[in-house]
This record gives sequence, structure tokens and C-alpha cells, in this order.
Amino acid sequence: MTWVERRTAAAAVRDRGAAMRLESVTKAYGRGPGAVTALDGVSFEVPRGSFTAVMGPSGSGKSTFLHCLAGLDRPTSGRVLLGDTDLGRLKESALTSVRRERIGYVFQAYNLLSALTVRQNITLVPRMSGARVDGAWLRELLERVGMTPYADRRPNELSGGQQQRVAIARALVTRPDAVLADEPTGALDTRSGREVLRLFRQIVDETGQTVLMVTHDPVAASYADAVVFLADGRIAGHLPGPTPELVAERMARLGDR
Repeated sequence: MTWVERRTAAAAVRDRGAAMRLESVTKAYGRGPGAVTALDGVSFEVPRGSFTAVMGPSGSGKSTFLHCLAGLDRPTSGRVLLGDTDLGRLKESALTSVRRERIGYVFQAYNLLSALTVRQNITLVPRMSGARVDGAWLRELLERVGMTPYADRRPNELSGGQQQRVAIARALVTRPDAVLADEPTGALDTRSGREVLRLFRQIVDETGQTVLMVTHDPVAASYADAVVFLADGRIAGHLPGPTPELVAERMARLGDR
């Protein structure tokens, strides 16, 4: 398949609706006068096969937004849907299965197990659940993230950028409905960070994977198809076709509010 054909196929995937969505979601911590509202009636759709960045000032609700979509936090009110699955209606065991099998999560700190090899870290989740590991898919993942020569090394033998590539492959190994990334370049130097962002961009364009990334970096956000801005627990704007300059301008406006 040529690059143009891959981009066309990815665009067709995006036309199939939302991979995830929030419907009038409110999340409050605590009760009474001391309660803190982290999300305040947020409705948002993550288009299937898209790369979306989430930005906002400190305390805007970005982490809660991501945690609710990942099923790590249950909303106080409203609905969170993964495809047609209402996460709020699931019992804890079923929700755990959904998080394990249908949602990939990439952390800033990599969260690799030091005693395991690259190959073992990538396949940890399916092996823990007793699922068969698809050898062909594992080889493709290793190749796609550029880690084939390092498959038998351990994390302490890798650079930070390489470790994050392993974490991305681990998030993709179950072929999830969506990959959620929390400041995935925050612990990396500029060069390694750009390599990781190009990898996300490639995965979306070539496979139609859905990626949602929280970031504070306007350059990182510019790799996405669109940026959604949060402020005071509410959606404060949406920017398609972002550039670093446009993102920085929007963020400056939010800071002036």
C-alpha cells in the first residue's frame, strides 16, 4: 500500500464516527463547600482514526479529562463512551478488562519493568490476561517503533526515547480502540521527543489508530490533527490544523482570562 493509499484509508476510518466521547461529564472531588469541580459539563468527541492534542493551563482539568476517558476515574455525572460501550455502566472487573484490552495508555515516565526485556515488556498485558501473543503483530510493532535490534535488551540499556517507543508498542499490542498519552514527551530531550511525536503521527496516518495526547508543548500539539483547549474544567476552544504559533497564541489568551 502506497503512502497516499494509507492516508486515504486512514481518512476513511475517521469517517466512521467517534472512538470515544464525553457527554455532559462533570467530575467533582469532595463534597460541600470544599468540593472541587475538575470537569464541568464537558461534552467532546474523539474522532476515530484521528490524532488529538489536549492543552490548557495548570488546573484546567486536563488530567481528569484523560482519566475519565481512560476509565481510571468515574464521572460524578454524565456519560463516558468507548465506541458504544458506556464505561459508567460497567462493573469494576469488566471495566478493568476494557482498560486492558481496548485502551492503550502511554505515561510520561514509561513505566517499563526493569527485569523484563523489550519484547517481554511489550507483551506483558496480553500475557498477564492469558491471551495468545500474535507473533507476526509483535514483529510488526517492533519494526514500526524501530526497536527490532533491541528486542532482547532491558530498559536500563535503552535511551529515554527508546524506552518511550517500547511503551508505545506496549500500548498498541492489544490493537486498542484508542491510545491515550499523558505528556509522552515531557521527560525526553527535544530530539527524542520529536521522534516520538513523528511515530504517533505515522501510526495515525498509516494504520488509522486513534490517539489522544495531553501536552503543554505547542510544538508537540502541532503534530496533531486538532487541539482541544480546556480552562476551568470546560472546553475553551478547538483548533484544527494547529501550528506552534497558533497554539501558543491560544494558550496565551487562556492565560489572560
